[in-house]
Amino acid sequence: MTDISAEAKQSTSTPVAGAGTEEEQERVLSLPALCLVAVTIGVVAAVGAVLFRFMIAFVHNLAFNGRIGFYYDANHFEPASPWGPWVILAPVIGGLLVVFLVKKFAPEAKGHGVPEVMYAVYHNNGDVRGIVAIVKSFASAISIGSGASVGREGPIIQIGASFGSTIARRLRLPRWQKITMLAAGAGAGIAATFNTPLGGVLFAVELLLPEVSGRTFLPVVVATATATYIGRIALGLDPAFLVPLSAVDPQHAINVAELLGFAFLGLVAGVASWAFIRFLAFCEDIFPKLPGNDYTRNMIGMLIIGVIFYAFFLTTGQYHTAGVGYATIQEIVSSNDYTYTLLMLVALMIGKLVATSVSLGAGASGGVFSPSLFIGATLGGAVGALGAWIFPGEGFNMAEFAVVGMGALVGGATGASMTAIVMIFEMTRDYNVIVPLVLAVALSVGIRRWLITADIYTIKLRNRGRPIPSVRHTNMYLVQQARDLMNRNFVVLPASTSVAEAVCIVGEGGRKHVVVTENGRIAGYARFGSVLYAPSIRADQTLGDIVSDDFVVAPEENILNSIITRMSRRQRTFAIVVRPGAGVPRPEDVVGIIDSPEIAGAVVRNHYS
Repeated sequence: MTDISAEAKQSTSTPVAGAGTEEEQERVLSLPALCLVAVTIGVVAAVGAVLFRFMIAFVHNLAFNGRIGFYYDANHFEPASPWGPWVILAPVIGGLLVVFLVKKFAPEAKGHGVPEVMYAVYHNNGDVRGIVAIVKSFASAISIGSGASVGREGPIIQIGASFGSTIARRLRLPRWQKITMLAAGAGAGIAATFNTPLGGVLFAVELLLPEVSGRTFLPVVVATATATYIGRIALGLDPAFLVPLSAVDPQHAINVAELLGFAFLGLVAGVASWAFIRFLAFCEDIFPKLPGNDYTRNMIGMLIIGVIFYAFFLTTGQYHTAGVGYATIQEIVSSNDYTYTLLMLVALMIGKLVATSVSLGAGASGGVFSPSLFIGATLGGAVGALGAWIFPGEGFNMAEFAVVGMGALVGGATGASMTAIVMIFEMTRDYNVIVPLVLAVALSVGIRRWLITADIYTIKLRNRGRPIPSVRHTNMYLVQQARDLMNRNFVVLPASTSVAEAVCIVGEGGRKHVVVTENGRIAGYARFGSVLYAPSIRADQTLGDIVSDDFVVAPEENILNSIITRMSRRQRTFAIVVRPGAGVPRPEDVVGIIDSPEIAGAVVRNHYS
């Protein structure tokens, strides 16, 4: 029990040497130089966004229209596919290609992209492989173009982040500058995709940057502004959706009945956000457990997607849930003739929620932002239509409620409330709905957080065993897991062992940590670096006399933030780390120690400077 394995010794010594070598190669760029790099990243992100659209258009025209072409306006409906009912197989064939690309070249390209970027920020030193940008481009273009119910913003975020991280690694920048460049690339990507420069900045700030200061904020602003400018040259100045100005009179306060309607929409959007998060997580968990392999499971999911959008075609004349769904959103927010009945809007909302969750669960590559807009628009339109029916003459307008619903659902699902408010304003350029938008987003986020803490991005990381703090802007060392920083160089001894004997035992292996046991349980801990020197030790003293029970027990997958919080609440000073699933911890379950030196070492190694 007193022996320490060679593997444990190696794990405590090797990283230190490696870290020193890497640190000597790092160089810190001045803020002006960092901004020049950010300009380059913004240019690449914008060009990537434009090329990505062309790729989607090519795949869509081939899969749905049977022709070669690089133009496709996602905001307008198209005629029926010449393939007839065989169009159901388009996402199946596209899905097989996506699975091959992802499995063969970049597993990180699977899914909706943003969780992988967040994982890189908090758990992978800001590193995103360059190959991810290439594979993600092709995989997502195939998924979206062939009819999978996913969005194009997640891929371009991952593509921009990949380039930002890659160029930072090439320049051998320190961690904080690498993460800044990663966030700049992600923000630039979303800004160019939706023509939303402020939204791109806020997205990077709310979801990616652990530190918000002049040295991190300014490069992100430069990158997003550059990407937006180039995107406007290539794609035009129009907002993402053309909507008539709100009927809300900017000279008068909104009437009480309509304000209550928007508040109700916020509450319902919070519940819908919770349902979206839960069902997406369910699908991402259940599909890998289905019999067969990745290809057969993807075929099952994509066949479901094809059946759903073809069923909508047979009943409504349009493939509503296929692809990004912008045409449906555009029609809802630009008209108020109630072509979309209440029942149809509810069906579209449920259909899109299911189709997106199944697409991503089955292995499609694409984002969840656009589906959130779709679900929010249909939900908001339904609430607006219901309000107009119950309260005629009170100003309820389906299009206005659809616009507010988009922001409420995006805010609730992603947790990025400021991003949701500002992006909806930039995407519609209707300032008159700001007050109801703020109200609905705040209520939606509050209700969703009451129902479930994790958002649609962080729940995937939590289920993977790599959670991130609910408060993003925190010290980086707090997100390390116990297994990454605990000291494995310890010995387990019974309380009856004399102190003199214990000194000899720990001295043989150069150990300082002793876990003390009594009657088959963990009694406490002694750190011999803090015990009185040998001449002062009495012959009759045992470990039981000097042991400290000032400890908490923590599973090795816990992050340091959770451990320190528990130590603070119980007024403890160290933690004994045990293997996962140990139940009632026994001495044999102990795998490491976290004491003051380990915490201090984590702070020093991960200081964000």
